[in-house]
Amino acid sequence: MSSLLTSNDAIALEEKYGAHNYHPLPVVLTKGEGVYVWDVEGKKYYDFLSAYSAVNQGHCHPKLVAALTNQAQQLTLTSRAFYNDKLGVYEEKITKLFGFDKVLPMNSGAEAVETAIKLTRKWAYEVKKIKEEEAVIVVCENNFHGRTTTIISFSNDQDARKNYGPYTEGFARIPYNDINALKSVLANKNVAGFLVEPIQGEAGVFVPDSGYLSAAFELCKQNNVLFIADEVQTGIARTGRMLAVDHENIKPDVLILGKALSGGMYPVSAVLADDEIMNVIKPGQHGSTFGGNPLAAAVAMAALDIVLDEKLAENAERLGAMFRERLNDFIQTSNICSLVRGKGLLNAILINDTEDSDTAWNICLRLRDKGLLAKPTHGNIIRFAPPLVMNEEQLLDCVRIITETLKEFEK
Repeated sequence: MSSLLTSNDAIALEEKYGAHNYHPLPVVLTKGEGVYVWDVEGKKYYDFLSAYSAVNQGHCHPKLVAALTNQAQQLTLTSRAFYNDKLGVYEEKITKLFGFDKVLPMNSGAEAVETAIKLTRKWAYEVKKIKEEEAVIVVCENNFHGRTTTIISFSNDQDARKNYGPYTEGFARIPYNDINALKSVLANKNVAGFLVEPIQGEAGVFVPDSGYLSAAFELCKQNNVLFIADEVQTGIARTGRMLAVDHENIKPDVLILGKALSGGMYPVSAVLADDEIMNVIKPGQHGSTFGGNPLAAAVAMAALDIVLDEKLAENAERLGAMFRERLNDFIQTSNICSLVRGKGLLNAILINDTEDSDTAWNICLRLRDKGLLAKPTHGNIIRFAPPLVMNEEQLLDCVRIITETLKEFEK
């Protein structure tokens, strides 16, 4: 591996010239292939974060690289002032795959969430006939839907929202995984939608009780409220199904996708809904210069094909069950790790220490030293989300690295 920069050089440049809005693990990456990444000194690592589940198809998948480079040599951007020959083909593919009438293409996950919020409000006033300016969207405590001003307005993470006010109104926050709390808030006839993550990823891979999502969906139906599933992180096979809501056999009214929709190759996100909802948006009422560009469409189609052709959802289901079984076996005799939870290959372990401790961070530094990259969330939780192209031999090697490292931190 050759690089003009050392790791220390690269880190120093970011520290000096970049905004300090992240606290990265001290490793400087220069190459990726499949489940592996390499640093500038040539050391090889298992990637156990997958760019927060954006790289489900593995780093630099040849079919994705080909789709990107081929389209980049033809046409990259027209804006939506004109048609292009890739967008309609992509729109047909994704709507048929997920069973919706329409898709509204965007770029980032946060943009897609913002789009879903606008769509829900417009539907509320024009279809449900809620009085204008009075629509309410219900969200959950400890949610993570992005970083825009509107989205952080309904966050209860003080790091995300403190000193960014004044905040956007029109949201009601209830406890996650509490069906009675949802039932109570739906007594308000001005509620237009319920925006929910099927699994709360940033909150530490918090999996709700079995039946919670389907019960919430039924309550929404009974009250003419849109069920809005934010599957930016959980979608595209991560949890062992194409969508996390598929575990409970529900079809949301509004589906939000991003991250792995492009395999990490290019920013692509999407909002899907049926005509009764999507058709409230008319020309000039919402848009994006880059949303729906031909490069994004070509990459997204290839990304979806890889997931289906290589049966990545099935692989995630099988390997995820194996991962949790092996970690649970370890936990029985451990005093450093008290819990493993997740679905598919989206998992987390709870470190037996306080949230303000540096134990989880130090464990991740030691994992790095042993050739595996992961990152803490909420202080004492470590999230594990490798690319879905991982095989059994690789997974078991990673389990070995993780358990050997945890043993070093036993109290």
